[in-house]
Parts: sequence; C-alpha cells; structure tokens
Amino acid sequence: MSNRLKGKIALVTAAGQGIGRGIAEAFIAEGAKVIATDLAEDRLKDLPAAKRQKLDVRAQDDIDALAKTIAREFGALDILVNCAGYVANGSVLDCTDKDWDFSFDLNVKSMHRMIKAFLPGMLEKKSGAIVNISSAVSSIRGVPNRYAYGATKAAVIGLTKAVAADFIRGGIRCNAICPGTIESPSLEERIAAVSKETGRSSEAVRQSFVDRQPMGRLGTIREVAALALFLASDEASYITGQAHLVDGGMAM
Repeated sequence: MSNRLKGKIALVTAAGQGIGRGIAEAFIAEGAKVIATDLAEDRLKDLPAAKRQKLDVRAQDDIDALAKTIAREFGALDILVNCAGYVANGSVLDCTDKDWDFSFDLNVKSMHRMIKAFLPGMLEKKSGAIVNISSAVSSIRGVPNRYAYGATKAAVIGLTKAVAADFIRGGIRCNAICPGTIESPSLEERIAAVSKETGRSSEAVRQSFVDRQPMGRLGTIREVAALALFLASDEASYITGQAHLVDGGMAM
C-alpha cells in the first residue's frame, strides 16, 4: 500500500460485487475513505472499512438524501465512481420499449443523477475526479446481441466527455473506463442465460467469451480497479474527457 488516495473521500456505486467491489477495495487499500453503496445492502456487509449505504441509483430522492448526509459527515467528495449497470441481451428486433428504458435509466441516467447531486460540492472546492464505467462495447465497438447495452455505454462516453468539457476549468476531471470481457458475477449470469437460451453447455459459452478476446483470456476485476485507481488519483491530474480501454485488445 502506498496511500495514493490518502485523505480522499470516494463514493462508489454498485460496490457489492464485481467491478464496483474491486474498485472499492482498491481505494480502501490506498487510504481513501470509501462510501460503498449498493441496492443490495447485504452485499456490503463484508466491507467493514467502508461506510456502507443502501442506494437505489434510479431513485433521485434517495440520491439527494445521501448527498446531504455525506456533505454533513464528510464534506464534498473527492472521487465519484459510477459503476451501476445492466447488460441487456438481444438485437434491435428483441428490444422492447421496457428493455430500452430500463437500460438507459440504470446505465446512463443513474450517472446523470449522481453527478448532478455530487458535482456542486466538488466545484465549491475546485477539485474532483469522476470515473464512469462504460464498455468496449459502445461507440468503440459493436458486438452481436448487445443493441441496448452498446447504445447505453456509448451514451456514457458522450456524457463523460460533456462533463469534462463543461467543468475542466473548475478543477473537475471526468473519465470513462471501457472494459472488455471481465471475469465477474455479471459475466457468470450472462453465461448462464446464454446457455439456457441456446442449449449450449456453460463451458462452451464461456469459451466463446474468451475467444472474442484477442489476448486469449478474460480480464480481471483487479485490472479494471487498477485503472480506476490511477484515474482517481492525482497521478492522472492531466487526464480528462477520455474513454480508457482495458480490454485485452478487443477493440484493436
């Protein structure tokens, strides 16, 4: 541990598992005071070093209430990491209005809500780092059966660039991370779903995910968390408005 985030106040959404959990753990290890949030509060119980908070990122009232609590207890955030998301499967022909609206509400509008709630405090102290989790499957690359998901993650990149451009002179940095296929609970759920839908074995489905990675393996949560740690730290003080790939060559 090198205390790269010592003295920093960081909030991470969807910190109960997967990439969000990995980022929260990495930040704690580097000295940050972490507010770890998740809709499933029980997933946070083994993060004793963090302030644990149930949060529905689709509920503006809940976000506003949390913002007031954090401002009272800690002051303005130094770091905001938006991890909450959902992977919808299917093409445009499979996508219902409900699928589309839910995907955009959770994957994009949640980030809008969180940034709008916590950015004013960052602007008051003229400092803040925002990290949004997008995807290599976005405006960067299209893959089959990720119609709504790819559209939302492309929107995240646009949102990130807009925030960075609007507040660059206010001391705010905003970047996106675009993972490739990462070994995570979310991937396991997708493998199980595809296996059920197609009748293929889970091993065969898993191999298909591995095969689309030019590096020949899946990425790890730790590798994504390492990039988030860098972007949140003062080491990245001259970096903003960028979509950073951690994808094993998927988007080459």
